[in-house]
Amino acid sequence: MVQLIVVSIIWAFSFGLIKRFLVGVDSTFVSAARLGLALLVFLPFLRLRGVTLKVALTFAAIGAVQFGVMYLAYIESFRYLRAYEAALFTITTPIMVTLFADALDRTLRFRALGAALLAVVGTGFVAVKSTDLNVTLIGLAFVQLSNTAFAVGQVMYRRVRAGHASLRDRDVFALLYAGAFAIATAAMIVKGVPLTLTSPQLLTLLYLGVLASGVGFFLWNVGATRVSSGMLAVMNNAKVPLAVAVSLIFFGEQAHLPSLCTSVALMAAAVWLAGT
Repeated sequence: MVQLIVVSIIWAFSFGLIKRFLVGVDSTFVSAARLGLALLVFLPFLRLRGVTLKVALTFAAIGAVQFGVMYLAYIESFRYLRAYEAALFTITTPIMVTLFADALDRTLRFRALGAALLAVVGTGFVAVKSTDLNVTLIGLAFVQLSNTAFAVGQVMYRRVRAGHASLRDRDVFALLYAGAFAIATAAMIVKGVPLTLTSPQLLTLLYLGVLASGVGFFLWNVGATRVSSGMLAVMNNAKVPLAVAVSLIFFGEQAHLPSLCTSVALMAAAVWLAGT
């Protein structure tokens, strides 16, 4: 439980830091740098004994989607959204996990579909109070692409891992980051991004890559094995209210509080509905 709380706090500060220090830096470079640092954290744990080339490439492909596409879209969204908006819009990820898993199983849970619609209504309360609705909707689209990629990766990783029970997560996790780093680096090379950074930007990248992505995901996996599934579901979204609070209190962002509270309540209800 302690690990999950610590990681949630680390992740909560990520949104404000990105908006404050990295919004002017190209998203492909930020993604590649963050994923490269996370890869370095996991490389010492990589064990390829018993891992075929096909399985290794499968894990890399999953990582390219779950972390690569996710980070590229997520970081790009900060060009259009405040930090608290980006944090709030990530709350739909568990719902997308359920919907994608249902699609693969060729079933449909109407609770999940209802939850998705309720979440859309919830995001609307923030969007309509925006000074520029079109810009906010673009940012919302990027966050939902990010959420979808993260959800698809989670579901596919669980399915692939189920067929390779002898493998340990830490032994192959570097493969996921290798795939993610590859796709982010390819995107950066295509854009030809200049690599000039200030000291605060470098420190922010270290925080995001080493702590938030590297240490954070490792501690999260450890903590997930020590709590009930219900508590894990709750903690998955603990970063959202924490990130909103951090953005408003520590990073001085402004929000229309009645709309924000209504949005949080509706989206929290959507997550609860999806999990019942």
